[in-house]
Amino acid sequence: MIRISSQQIFSGGINRMQDLNGNLNQTQEQISTGKRVNKPSDDPVAAARILKLDQELSRIETYQRNAGLAENRLQQEESTLGDSLDVIQRVRELTVQAGNGSLSANDRKSISSEIKERLGQLANIANTRDASGEYIFSGFQGNNPAFAKNESGNWEYQGDEGQRVLEIDDGVTVPISDHGKGIFSTIPAAVSAEPGGGNTGDGRIDQVQVVDNSAFSAVSPDDIEITVDTGTNTLTAVTDTGDVLVGPPGIPYESGEPFEIAGVRATISDAEDGDTFTIRASEKQSVFATFENLIDGLDTLDKGTPEGQAAYDDLIAASLQNLDNAQESIVKKQTELGGRLNAVESTKSFLEDSSVYSEDIRSELRDVDYAEAISNLSFQSFVLQAAQQSFAQVSRLSLFDRL
Repeated sequence: MIRISSQQIFSGGINRMQDLNGNLNQTQEQISTGKRVNKPSDDPVAAARILKLDQELSRIETYQRNAGLAENRLQQEESTLGDSLDVIQRVRELTVQAGNGSLSANDRKSISSEIKERLGQLANIANTRDASGEYIFSGFQGNNPAFAKNESGNWEYQGDEGQRVLEIDDGVTVPISDHGKGIFSTIPAAVSAEPGGGNTGDGRIDQVQVVDNSAFSAVSPDDIEITVDTGTNTLTAVTDTGDVLVGPPGIPYESGEPFEIAGVRATISDAEDGDTFTIRASEKQSVFATFENLIDGLDTLDKGTPEGQAAYDDLIAASLQNLDNAQESIVKKQTELGGRLNAVESTKSFLEDSSVYSEDIRSELRDVDYAEAISNLSFQSFVLQAAQQSFAQVSRLSLFDRL
């Protein structure tokens, strides 16, 4: 026979009501916080998984901020390059207009004045800053303007060749900047030509232009050295590295008449026997220098002499080619930016999907089912009230009442 003392009855009843009250308080906390797991002891396994999901969502949030920053920087650069294309296109239109032979000297000076304004506008565009105040085309030297005037008053690149990158997902990085040197400065220049230093006469080479890009690309970046033989009225040509382009007996030469060598068409006039002329193919020129040379030529060249007219015509032809090259350089960079923006957009979509998926799993593990919790609270309240009432009944019983 088991003996049960009054102390045991009181202790058992109190312990049971404490357990019931603890369960009731836990359910109340779940309803008030909206979370099924408020501390690790509520569900150790779920708590561990929730912690990992919190870390994963924090990682995703960081990468989403990076992706948003990358998108903003790339869109700003793309817009800025679009503005620079508008300026260059306007200057190209003015250059075509300047090639009109009926223009007076005052007309040319008026065109020069507008090109000067466009030069300043392009410099302002190239020195665009981002939201943090850094110059977007200065490489790693973001606190310094990308372009500034040198002692001669010409615009020069002041930054470095650094390119900033940003990680937008694990192992996924995207460049978010481009240095201005590669966009505005190191642009292939139109082919130029000059007489050899040892020439004895007044021979000149004019109207130089590339007419066959594939043939010219096969020679570039080597220079082309042309030799005149007035005895046979022929031309021979070699590269500056010694490759023979046109060997004996050569091609026909007639003063002032065009000829073609390695995809380049030109004319040589008034040459003496043995005179040489060099066609340079490896020059680089900034778009600012193209503007500046054009302005200088419009202001100073005298078209009243044959030499001046030829120099003016060469200036217009070379400027048009250089402006086209500058536009091509910028359009190429815009294409690269489009690819980067597509990569950023794809990564943003992936991060968004990952965030939604992780949020759903965390919600299943952590968030309370209100219908179930309220039902449990009602049941637990009923059980606690019944336990309290039964304890009150039992607590009044005593053996002394029966004596």
